Amino acid sequence: MSFRPPKGTDDILPPDSRRWRRVLRAFDDLAERFGYDLIVYPVFDSTEIFARGVGEGTDVVQKEMYTFKDRGGRSITLRPEATASVVRAYLASGSQIPMKLAYAGPMFRYERPQAGRRRQFWQVGVEYLGEDSPQADVEVIELGYRFYQTIGLEGLEVQVNSLGDPTSRAAHRGALTEFLEGIRSHLSEDSRTRIETNPLRVLDSKEDHSKLQGAPLPAEFLSDESVEHYAAVKQGLQQASIPFVENPRLVRGLDYYTRTVFEYVATRLDVAQNAVGGGGRYDQLAEVLGGRHVPAVGFSLGIDRIVLALGEEAGLRPALDAFIIVADEQRRQAAVGLVRELRARHLRADMEPGPRSVKAQFKSADRRQALYAIVVGDEWDDGEVTIRDLDKGEEVRVARERISTYLRIGGEAE
Repeated sequence: MSFRPPKGTDDILPPDSRRWRRVLRAFDDLAERFGYDLIVYPVFDSTEIFARGVGEGTDVVQKEMYTFKDRGGRSITLRPEATASVVRAYLASGSQIPMKLAYAGPMFRYERPQAGRRRQFWQVGVEYLGEDSPQADVEVIELGYRFYQTIGLEGLEVQVNSLGDPTSRAAHRGALTEFLEGIRSHLSEDSRTRIETNPLRVLDSKEDHSKLQGAPLPAEFLSDESVEHYAAVKQGLQQASIPFVENPRLVRGLDYYTRTVFEYVATRLDVAQNAVGGGGRYDQLAEVLGGRHVPAVGFSLGIDRIVLALGEEAGLRPALDAFIIVADEQRRQAAVGLVRELRARHLRADMEPGPRSVKAQFKSADRRQALYAIVVGDEWDDGEVTIRDLDKGEEVRVARERISTYLRIGGEAE
């Protein structure tokens, strides 16, 4: 029996999992500060939700979904993305008021595994439902940008474009299809297939990029309202001090997008897939699913790629603030009490559960990647402990009532 995970999936263990935890916590904190409540929804949904919402002509629906029949004969699909299910949940709630929602969890697509592209991948995201103001677009883009700032991702580029409203999109699609038919014989097999199913995606083809000079672009077909909306978004980004570049070929991969689309690109990530997140406005998706009109905008961010872009050492802090060393077994209960006290004060503390030599406990402290070791020994009776900085090797005696303060400030006030 092999203990390896299925192809295209990964076991995330320490220390890598600590990077994941830091990134996920940063996103959850920021989303909450921006007013986005948590949504938890099923890991699988009706296949029809994704076929209609994502688009029958997309690669996701045609080639990549994990679809199966359940025991009741219903067609079920593991979620390949989040937005369609979130919109379904909003419609099911019956809410008639705008709702700001944030999510996190695994998604599933049957793709060729490579760096930054896995068959099970983790996404976080937000959806601003029931609001058509361009300011909602600006807020969503800013939230993503501030998140990347928070976690210290360098070399980030924000790319924006507008696909226009449905009328604009239809006019552009007609002109683009005509152009592509004229050069069909020069295009790759994938692009020739997409002429009928999803011509907009041909603009995003790296293989055919050089053959698309002169292809009609979405910006050339924008209605007056779409131009006004896009201008307001760009102005809002400038006012928020969000640097961005306009990418007239940016189209995104799913059918439901209208008007604003955007991507976050990690320019220093040297892999084929360097987009670490993106999104846009999808004002017609709720109607495509059979519901009422619900204007909306959102994004999804790929945690796998973000962690990859951050690098091996970026933001990796010690796993524990303190590891408690029991120098005298008669003081074990005092040491246990100290661990509980530090944890109650929101510090990360641990100790060995049973008797071991002091030398072995220090080895455990190093292995557990603690910042400090706190020795509970004879000095306990004098109201003190010995604290060793495990990086510098320096030791100092600290009053018991000042332990948590010392750990937080690194002894600077001593």
